[in-house]
Amino acid sequence: MSQDHKRVEKIIASLENENSFDELAKQVSAKSAKEVAAMDKEQYANDYTVSGQQSRLAFLKKKGVDLDFVQGTKRFEDNESLKGNIENYIGMAQIPIGLAGPVLINGVHATGDFFVPLATTEGALVASYNRGMKACRLAGGITSVCIVEGIQRSPFFKFDTVGVVGKFVKWIRNNMDEFHEIVGQSSRYAKLVDVKTNVEGNSVILTFDFTTGDASGQNMVTICTDQICRYILANFETLPNEWYIESNYSGDKKATSNSFAHVRGKKVTSEIVLHKDIVKNVLKTTPQKIAKYWQSSTLAVIQSGSIGAQGHVANGLTALFIACGQDVACISESSIGLTRMEVNKDGNLYVSLTLPSLAVGTVGGGTSLPTQQECLSMIDCLGAGKAKKFAEICCALALAGEISIASAMSVDHFTSAHKNLGR
Repeated sequence: MSQDHKRVEKIIASLENENSFDELAKQVSAKSAKEVAAMDKEQYANDYTVSGQQSRLAFLKKKGVDLDFVQGTKRFEDNESLKGNIENYIGMAQIPIGLAGPVLINGVHATGDFFVPLATTEGALVASYNRGMKACRLAGGITSVCIVEGIQRSPFFKFDTVGVVGKFVKWIRNNMDEFHEIVGQSSRYAKLVDVKTNVEGNSVILTFDFTTGDASGQNMVTICTDQICRYILANFETLPNEWYIESNYSGDKKATSNSFAHVRGKKVTSEIVLHKDIVKNVLKTTPQKIAKYWQSSTLAVIQSGSIGAQGHVANGLTALFIACGQDVACISESSIGLTRMEVNKDGNLYVSLTLPSLAVGTVGGGTSLPTQQECLSMIDCLGAGKAKKFAEICCALALAGEISIASAMSVDHFTSAHKNLGR
């Protein structure tokens, strides 16, 4: 996804609001061997027993993490609070939550160790991500940077002729100030960034591009776009023959190539260099074997027609989305990504992962529910001002999972791991 010059300037200004580029470069760099050696090495139990569960809960409580609703000492009873989340409520689907980490992250917004809650019924998943996190922590941590954000709604308008469409597009460009004002009146958090046009004969799709603060923002942009459309219908000289609030072009809850043309949600990129000794001792393989496997798997996934080229990003993200109250259907666009693995000049393994359409939020939607609030609090991502931090954690988590699965595939450990843990 390339950016025009003005947008790049805004991205640079946004990053510099956090710190100078020199300081940011230092902040996102991997920890030194001396810093790694000095890190907390306390571990938690990993057995299936009740005592193992209690031991892990006690471990987290000692770190200031309270999980009363997650562990069942408190029950959800506030049915009225479900308005906006569910209709015809009958109960909760109980999905087990596993503890993974710590994952060490060197980000612009997420820095330090994070113990990550993963809700899944797939055996071997938590163990695999845990292994990837361990290797990355020993390597000095994962660099993870939220670069740019945006969310879209794409209404459709149809007129008699392409000539009318031309007038319409010109009128739209001349009324941008009014659209900005309408958005400001419709939402405290949404900001209109741009409007793109896609003309096809006598029809046109307008893509309204917004930022939505710390909310994922699908409902917010729907309401704002609807208000703009009402203004268009009332003020443009010609009523359209047809119009719809969403043309099915925006990429909402779909895997589309638009993910690489425009950001949907947040674009995040992560990277790490794993020393060959860490690869050997923790991942039980070599950088060369992993890189060879990844080259072959990338060629194969391209042949399959996949949008993006990655291993199993959806696995970890879905588990984190469920635990933390995200719109799980948005995994369709959020799991699109590009993973790259190669051996560097020192014989170590370089890995990067870029997620161009990570649709996440830390306010609104399912983030208001009690177990989801506890899980978000566990990684210090509950509430306003935390969405970019959460996005950086998401990408770092996914990168750890990519490393672990590629390692297992490269030396034929994948089947045995699932045989032992997934049955």
